[in-house]
Amino acid sequence: MARADPEPPDAPPAPGKVLAGRTAIVTGGARRVGATIVRVLHGAGANVLIHYRSSAEEAARLAAELNAVRAQSVRLAECDLLDLGQHPGLIAAAVEAFGALDILVNNASTFYPTPVGDITESDWNDLIGTNLKAPLFLSQAAAAALHRRAGLIINLADIHGRRPLRRYPVYSLAKAGVIMLTLSLARELGPHVRVNAIAPGPVMWPEDGMDPALEAKILARTALKRPGSALDVARACLFFATEAPYVTGQILAVDGGRSIGW
Repeated sequence: MARADPEPPDAPPAPGKVLAGRTAIVTGGARRVGATIVRVLHGAGANVLIHYRSSAEEAARLAAELNAVRAQSVRLAECDLLDLGQHPGLIAAAVEAFGALDILVNNASTFYPTPVGDITESDWNDLIGTNLKAPLFLSQAAAAALHRRAGLIINLADIHGRRPLRRYPVYSLAKAGVIMLTLSLARELGPHVRVNAIAPGPVMWPEDGMDPALEAKILARTALKRPGSALDVARACLFFATEAPYVTGQILAVDGGRSIGW
Protein backbone atom coordinates (compact mmCIF):
# COMPACT_ATOMS: atom_id res chain seq x y z
CA MET A 1 0.00 0.00 0.00
CA ALA A 2 1.38 3.41 -0.92
CA ARG A 3 1.77 5.81 1.95
CA ALA A 4 0.22 9.23 2.07
CA ASP A 5 2.30 12.21 1.00
CA PRO A 6 4.43 13.45 3.91
CA GLU A 7 4.44 16.90 5.36
CA PRO A 8 6.51 19.52 3.53
CA PRO A 9 10.20 19.46 4.47
CA ASP A 10 9.90 22.67 6.52
CA ALA A 11 7.03 21.37 8.67
CA PRO A 12 8.05 20.65 12.28
CA PRO A 13 8.59 16.90 12.75
CA ALA A 14 7.27 14.82 15.60
CA PRO A 15 9.83 14.68 18.43
CA GLY A 16 12.43 12.03 17.69
CA LYS A 17 10.88 11.19 14.31
CA VAL A 18 12.38 13.86 12.10
CA LEU A 19 12.29 11.52 9.07
CA ALA A 20 8.69 10.40 9.53
CA GLY A 21 7.07 10.01 6.12
CA ARG A 22 10.40 9.77 4.31
CA THR A 23 11.81 6.76 2.48
CA ALA A 24 15.45 5.66 2.21
CA ILE A 25 17.30 3.00 0.26
CA VAL A 26 20.52 1.76 1.88
CA THR A 27 22.67 -0.43 -0.35
CA GLY A 28 24.58 -3.13 1.45
CA GLY A 29 22.26 -2.44 4.35
CA ALA A 30 22.14 -5.88 5.94
CA ARG A 31 25.47 -5.85 7.78
CA ARG A 32 28.18 -3.78 9.45
CA VAL A 33 28.07 -0.03 8.72
CA GLY A 34 25.09 -0.40 6.39
CA ALA A 35 22.97 -2.07 9.05
CA THR A 36 23.77 0.68 11.54
CA ILE A 37 22.77 3.33 8.99
CA VAL A 38 19.49 1.48 8.48
CA ARG A 39 18.81 1.40 12.22
CA VAL A 40 19.58 5.10 12.70
CA LEU A 41 17.45 6.29 9.76
CA HIS A 42 14.64 3.99 10.81
CA GLY A 43 14.91 5.20 14.40
CA ALA A 44 14.41 8.74 13.11
CA GLY A 45 11.13 7.66 11.52
CA ALA A 46 12.12 6.75 7.96
CA ASN A 47 10.81 3.80 6.00
CA VAL A 48 13.78 1.85 4.67
CA LEU A 49 14.38 -0.47 1.75
CA ILE A 50 17.37 -2.65 2.65
CA HIS A 51 19.35 -3.73 -0.38
CA TYR A 52 21.47 -6.86 -0.16
CA ARG A 53 23.25 -9.15 -2.57
CA SER A 54 24.18 -12.30 -0.65
CA SER A 55 23.38 -11.48 3.00
CA ALA A 56 19.79 -12.71 2.89
CA GLU A 57 19.70 -14.09 6.44
CA GLU A 58 21.17 -10.95 8.00
CA ALA A 59 18.81 -8.76 5.97
CA ALA A 60 15.78 -10.79 7.05
CA ARG A 61 16.77 -10.61 10.72
CA LEU A 62 17.27 -6.85 10.56
CA ALA A 63 13.95 -6.32 8.78
CA ALA A 64 12.13 -8.47 11.35
CA GLU A 65 13.75 -6.53 14.20
CA LEU A 66 12.71 -3.15 12.82
CA ASN A 67 9.26 -4.17 11.60
CA ALA A 68 8.55 -5.38 15.14
CA VAL A 69 9.11 -1.79 16.22
CA ARG A 70 7.10 -0.23 13.40
CA ALA A 71 5.07 -2.58 11.22
CA GLN A 72 5.63 -2.58 7.46
CA SER A 73 8.33 0.08 7.71
CA VAL A 74 11.17 -1.99 6.25
CA ARG A 75 11.31 -3.97 3.02
CA LEU A 76 14.04 -6.06 1.44
CA ALA A 77 15.40 -6.09 -2.08
CA GLU A 78 17.99 -8.49 -3.43
CA CYS A 79 20.01 -7.00 -6.28
CA ASP A 80 23.38 -7.48 -7.96
CA LEU A 81 24.48 -3.86 -8.30
CA LEU A 82 26.98 -4.84 -10.99
CA ASP A 83 24.00 -5.75 -13.20
CA LEU A 84 22.91 -2.27 -14.24
CA GLY A 85 19.66 -3.61 -15.65
CA GLN A 86 18.49 -4.34 -12.09
CA HIS A 87 18.84 -0.76 -10.88
CA PRO A 88 15.48 0.60 -12.09
CA GLY A 89 13.73 -2.28 -10.35
CA LEU A 90 15.44 -1.46 -7.06
CA ILE A 91 14.21 2.14 -7.21
CA ALA A 92 10.74 1.00 -8.27
CA ALA A 93 10.60 -1.40 -5.30
CA ALA A 94 11.02 1.48 -2.85
CA VAL A 95 8.46 3.66 -4.60
CA GLU A 96 5.97 0.81 -4.83
CA ALA A 97 6.43 -0.11 -1.17
CA PHE A 98 6.34 3.37 0.35
CA GLY A 99 5.06 5.75 -2.32
CA ALA A 100 8.22 7.77 -2.95
CA LEU A 101 11.99 7.94 -2.51
CA ASP A 102 13.72 10.65 -0.47
CA ILE A 103 17.20 9.33 0.39
CA LEU A 104 19.64 7.04 -1.41
CA VAL A 105 22.64 5.85 0.61
CA ASN A 106 25.28 4.29 -1.64
CA ASN A 107 26.99 2.19 1.02
CA ALA A 108 27.68 -1.18 -0.64
CA SER A 109 31.40 -1.77 -1.11
CA THR A 110 34.11 -4.34 -1.61
CA PHE A 111 37.49 -3.96 0.05
CA TYR A 112 40.61 -6.06 -0.28
CA PRO A 113 44.29 -5.54 -1.13
CA THR A 114 45.54 -5.44 -4.71
CA PRO A 115 49.32 -4.95 -4.50
CA VAL A 116 50.91 -3.84 -7.73
CA GLY A 117 52.08 -6.91 -9.62
CA ASP A 118 49.09 -8.97 -8.48
CA ILE A 119 46.21 -6.81 -9.76
CA THR A 120 43.84 -8.70 -12.04
CA GLU A 121 41.13 -7.49 -14.38
CA SER A 122 38.64 -9.25 -12.11
CA ASP A 123 39.89 -7.17 -9.17
CA TRP A 124 39.47 -4.02 -11.23
CA ASN A 125 35.97 -4.88 -12.39
CA ASP A 126 34.83 -5.79 -8.88
CA LEU A 127 36.36 -2.92 -6.91
CA ILE A 128 35.62 -0.21 -9.47
CA GLY A 129 32.23 -1.72 -10.22
CA THR A 130 30.99 -1.99 -6.65
CA ASN A 131 32.55 1.18 -5.26
CA LEU A 132 32.15 3.59 -8.19
CA LYS A 133 30.22 2.26 -11.18
CA ALA A 134 27.23 1.05 -9.15
CA PRO A 135 26.79 4.32 -7.20
CA LEU A 136 26.88 6.32 -10.43
CA PHE A 137 24.30 4.26 -12.26
CA LEU A 138 22.07 3.72 -9.25
CA SER A 139 22.07 7.46 -8.59
CA GLN A 140 21.13 8.00 -12.22
CA ALA A 141 18.27 5.53 -11.90
CA ALA A 142 17.06 7.26 -8.71
CA ALA A 143 17.43 10.83 -9.95
CA ALA A 144 13.86 11.35 -11.19
CA ALA A 145 12.26 9.95 -8.03
CA LEU A 146 14.59 12.02 -5.83
CA HIS A 147 13.92 15.14 -7.92
CA ARG A 148 10.21 14.86 -7.17
CA ARG A 149 10.94 14.90 -3.44
CA ALA A 150 13.85 17.37 -3.28
CA GLY A 151 15.81 14.35 -2.11
CA LEU A 152 19.32 13.43 -1.06
CA ILE A 153 22.12 11.10 -2.14
CA ILE A 154 24.76 10.10 0.41
CA ASN A 155 27.82 8.31 -0.94
CA LEU A 156 30.19 6.36 1.28
CA ALA A 157 33.69 7.40 0.27
CA ASP A 158 36.85 6.85 2.34
CA ILE A 159 39.68 9.00 3.63
CA HIS A 160 41.89 6.87 1.37
CA GLY A 161 40.14 8.39 -1.61
CA ARG A 162 42.28 11.43 -0.88
CA ARG A 163 45.42 9.73 0.39
CA PRO A 164 45.99 6.19 -0.90
CA LEU A 165 46.19 3.16 1.33
CA ARG A 166 49.32 1.11 0.75
CA ARG A 167 48.62 -2.19 -1.07
CA TYR A 168 45.08 -1.02 -1.94
CA PRO A 169 45.58 1.06 -5.11
CA VAL A 170 42.44 -0.06 -6.92
CA TYR A 171 40.20 0.46 -3.89
CA SER A 172 41.81 3.84 -3.20
CA LEU A 173 41.30 5.13 -6.73
CA ALA A 174 37.71 3.84 -6.72
CA LYS A 175 36.99 5.89 -3.60
CA ALA A 176 38.75 8.88 -5.16
CA GLY A 177 36.26 8.46 -7.97
CA VAL A 178 33.40 8.46 -5.45
CA ILE A 179 34.58 11.84 -4.18
CA MET A 180 34.54 13.30 -7.70
CA LEU A 181 31.24 11.56 -8.41
CA THR A 182 29.77 13.33 -5.39
CA LEU A 183 30.97 16.74 -6.56
CA SER A 184 29.81 16.10 -10.12
CA LEU A 185 26.35 14.85 -9.17
CA ALA A 186 25.88 17.79 -6.82
CA ARG A 187 26.30 20.07 -9.83
CA GLU A 188 24.30 17.93 -12.22
CA LEU A 189 21.32 17.24 -9.94
CA GLY A 190 21.05 20.59 -8.15
CA PRO A 191 19.00 22.48 -7.21
CA HIS A 192 16.45 19.73 -6.59
CA VAL A 193 18.70 16.94 -5.27
CA ARG A 194 21.51 17.33 -2.74
CA VAL A 195 24.54 15.04 -2.98
CA ASN A 196 27.12 14.60 -0.22
CA ALA A 197 29.61 11.98 0.88
CA ILE A 198 31.01 10.59 4.11
CA ALA A 199 34.67 9.58 4.21
CA PRO A 200 35.18 7.22 7.16
CA GLY A 201 38.53 6.58 8.77
CA PRO A 202 39.22 3.84 11.35
CA VAL A 203 35.61 3.15 12.31
CA MET A 204 35.48 -0.61 11.72
CA TRP A 205 38.37 -3.00 11.21
CA PRO A 206 38.22 -5.57 8.35
CA GLU A 207 36.21 -8.70 9.08
CA ASP A 208 39.22 -10.95 8.53
CA GLY A 209 41.09 -9.10 11.25
CA MET A 210 44.12 -6.84 11.33
CA ASP A 211 47.55 -7.03 12.89
CA PRO A 212 47.22 -5.51 16.39
CA ALA A 213 50.48 -3.63 15.88
CA LEU A 214 49.07 -2.01 12.73
CA GLU A 215 45.86 -1.10 14.55
CA ALA A 216 47.91 0.57 17.27
CA LYS A 217 49.99 2.43 14.68
CA ILE A 218 46.86 3.75 12.93
CA LEU A 219 45.31 4.91 16.19
CA ALA A 220 48.56 6.56 17.29
CA ARG A 221 48.33 8.69 14.13
CA THR A 222 44.69 9.56 14.78
CA ALA A 223 44.09 12.84 16.59
CA LEU A 224 41.50 11.35 18.98
CA LYS A 225 43.69 8.28 19.67
CA ARG A 226 40.80 5.84 19.45
CA PRO A 227 38.73 4.08 16.80
CA GLY A 228 35.32 5.31 15.81
CA SER A 229 32.27 3.17 15.19
CA ALA A 230 29.63 2.47 12.59
CA LEU A 231 27.34 4.67 14.65
CA ASP A 232 29.58 7.66 13.96
CA VAL A 233 29.06 7.14 10.24
CA ALA A 234 25.31 6.65 10.67
CA ARG A 235 25.03 9.84 12.69
CA ALA A 236 26.73 11.70 9.83
CA CYS A 237 24.12 10.28 7.46
CA LEU A 238 21.39 11.51 9.78
CA PHE A 239 23.00 14.96 9.87
CA PHE A 240 22.94 15.23 6.08
CA ALA A 241 19.34 13.98 6.00
CA THR A 242 17.94 16.20 8.75
CA GLU A 243 20.18 19.14 9.63
CA ALA A 244 21.87 20.21 6.41
CA PRO A 245 19.31 21.48 3.87
CA TYR A 246 21.82 24.02 2.48
CA VAL A 247 24.74 21.58 2.20
CA THR A 248 25.59 19.83 -1.06
CA GLY A 249 28.76 18.69 -2.79
CA GLN A 250 30.58 18.16 0.51
CA ILE A 251 32.82 15.34 1.73
CA LEU A 252 32.63 14.86 5.50
CA ALA A 253 35.56 12.98 7.04
CA VAL A 254 34.44 10.84 9.99
CA ASP A 255 37.87 9.74 11.03
CA GLY A 256 38.78 11.03 14.50
CA GLY A 257 41.38 13.25 12.85
CA ARG A 258 43.18 10.39 11.10
CA SER A 259 43.45 12.40 7.89
CA ILE A 260 45.45 15.12 9.64
CA GLY A 261 47.81 12.71 11.38
CA TRP A 262 49.57 10.88 8.57
